[in-house]
Amino acid sequence: MGYKILRKEELIPGQTTMMVIDAPQIAQKAKPGNFVMLRVSRHGERIPLTIADCDKENGTITIVYLVVGKTTAAMNRLQEGGEFKDVCGPLGKPTHIEKSGTVVCVGGGTGIAAMHHIAKGHVEAGNRVIAIIGARSKNLLLFCTELSSFCPEVRIATDDGSEGHKGFVTEVLKDILETEDDVAEVVAIGPVPMMEAVCRVTLPFGTKTTVSLNSIMVDGIGMCGACRCTVGGKTLFACVDGPEFDGHKVDFAELKTRLWQFKKQEEESMELFSKECHCNGR
Repeated sequence: MGYKILRKEELIPGQTTMMVIDAPQIAQKAKPGNFVMLRVSRHGERIPLTIADCDKENGTITIVYLVVGKTTAAMNRLQEGGEFKDVCGPLGKPTHIEKSGTVVCVGGGTGIAAMHHIAKGHVEAGNRVIAIIGARSKNLLLFCTELSSFCPEVRIATDDGSEGHKGFVTEVLKDILETEDDVAEVVAIGPVPMMEAVCRVTLPFGTKTTVSLNSIMVDGIGMCGACRCTVGGKTLFACVDGPEFDGHKVDFAELKTRLWQFKKQEEESMELFSKECHCNGR
């Protein structure tokens, strides 16, 4: 059984794409923070993608991905009406959400889409949510309209100042922490350097900080051990123990090293893929 693509939209042409997939069983169980493992074809590798949204009534899940390697490039060749060979999920532990007061959700890059699902969950739980999203420039921002539909406070930071605050999301976050007395938690999802920087900002304030780790995964169910990370001096697996952890306890230096370990092979695979014939969508 394949998983049909009901909608495809290029959010940033040639770079970032959103897909709505028909997956009723997954949609019924999916919660903020969960991810899925996808396989494009019988011979394809499996990759993890965080669920950006789900519609239980219509039985769909939404994913957003950045085209960076062979598999995401192959995904981008699929069109509406096409199918994924496999979609496995929901996987990982869902975000711990309870009514706690003010929650600041920080997103960068494609992490904004994953943060969107979590922010929505906090709003539904009755929390006051302040969303902070950042990008290099205005044309690279994601999910502004979607976040604004349920979150009354959406703050934007761009490196070039083309939208919102000129600078980094961490500068906006620091300003909030200095002026707001009741921030119960900060949730950060995005590039590793951004999540690490957020943790450095929140640490002096003693604010609980949750990050979602994007470790390399093979099976996503705790069997391979590829996604191991060090949290609080302990070795944990992002797929079954996470993907969310206490950001103040994550060994970010180790995480960055592990994320780069297959960089050369990824580049070689992408180069070969670009030379292959893909007639008739193959």
